Amino acid sequence: MPDTLLTLNRGSSSLKFALFQLLPDGLKRLLGGKVVNLDGNAPEGAAHDTSGNLIWEHRWTGPECPSDIQLLDKLLEFVTGHSGTVSLAAIGHRIVHGGMELIAPTRLDSGVMEKLEALCPFAPLHQPHNLSAVRALAQMRPGLPQIGCFDTAFHAGQDAMLTRIALPRSLTEQTGLRRFGFHGLSYEYITGRLRELNPAKAAGRTIIAHLGAGASLCAVHNGRSIETTMGFSVLDGLVMATRCGALDPGVILYLARERGMAISEIEDVLYHRSGLAGLSGIGGDMQILLESEDPRAREALDLYIWRIAREAGALTSTLSGLDNFIFTAGVGENASAIRAAVCARLGWLGIETDEAANLSGGPCISTPASRVSVWVIPTDEEQVIARGTLACLREHAA
Repeated sequence: MPDTLLTLNRGSSSLKFALFQLLPDGLKRLLGGKVVNLDGNAPEGAAHDTSGNLIWEHRWTGPECPSDIQLLDKLLEFVTGHSGTVSLAAIGHRIVHGGMELIAPTRLDSGVMEKLEALCPFAPLHQPHNLSAVRALAQMRPGLPQIGCFDTAFHAGQDAMLTRIALPRSLTEQTGLRRFGFHGLSYEYITGRLRELNPAKAAGRTIIAHLGAGASLCAVHNGRSIETTMGFSVLDGLVMATRCGALDPGVILYLARERGMAISEIEDVLYHRSGLAGLSGIGGDMQILLESEDPRAREALDLYIWRIAREAGALTSTLSGLDNFIFTAGVGENASAIRAAVCARLGWLGIETDEAANLSGGPCISTPASRVSVWVIPTDEEQVIARGTLACLREHAA
């Protein structure tokens, strides 16, 4: 009998994965790992068990990056050979964009894949890679169920006013242009985790700061998404590692008309050469920027922090107040200096942080006197994908 689920998060340059054992009362994580440098030379992968022990390493060599079939073949060889007993029941995928229709974990059959392909122009950095992994596995394991879990789904219940874009209705109604929101799998996990840590706090007004290479804020009330800083695309909102965040659209018109830049070149600038990397001229790695003595690094970080605080103020207005502020994802979980600086800028909300708690990583880093509880909660998108995949399997079996 199949006894495990594999989760995959195929990005533009990496592949995250985790293996879960199916139990009568739920799921148990067995291992997790990542393959990096998929957009460069010598991609390499590693996996660790739940105790942090390294249990797999592999480096792909050759003049070209491996195809998704070559990549996944090696990964499945490792996963299915783990402990010599693994039999996969399904594979769950993070799919960045589900559009307006796909708002629950869904079996990725040909009809659903056609709908998801049509959404690629809405998320050109992520969606094609997400779907490439699905197609490769369908070719390799045609009988193995594949389930999609969508980053946009968490925001599907937002008030219609907050999803509108102020363009002519003839454009928005014909093309589906609207605000969608992203990082939903992470936000779903964090809202559930806060409910476990403090049910009373979880019922209140919360801002979650998902600060990774991609970054966004989400205003949540009683576990439900109210508003988020990413809108139509993953370019919107905060300054990110290599993405610009919110941008006056006149800049794009200027670059095209006055500088003669092609759409593909502008796209490359906005997605890959902007944000912290573009501002600093050093790169988008937060740890390197924090340790740098280059004044451009400080300028980039100052803008990064200011934009987080500014957007948090706007979301507080939407919520008509604030009870909780949560940091998560790579920067949010690990950069205590960024947390301290953001909280200092939000001191007007009555936020007071405990310096020792912040340095140790929480989970609660605010003082008892703070009017807003501040938390550091590690995210676990793989857990959400696995739960959604299992629920979808059981629904189909019923």
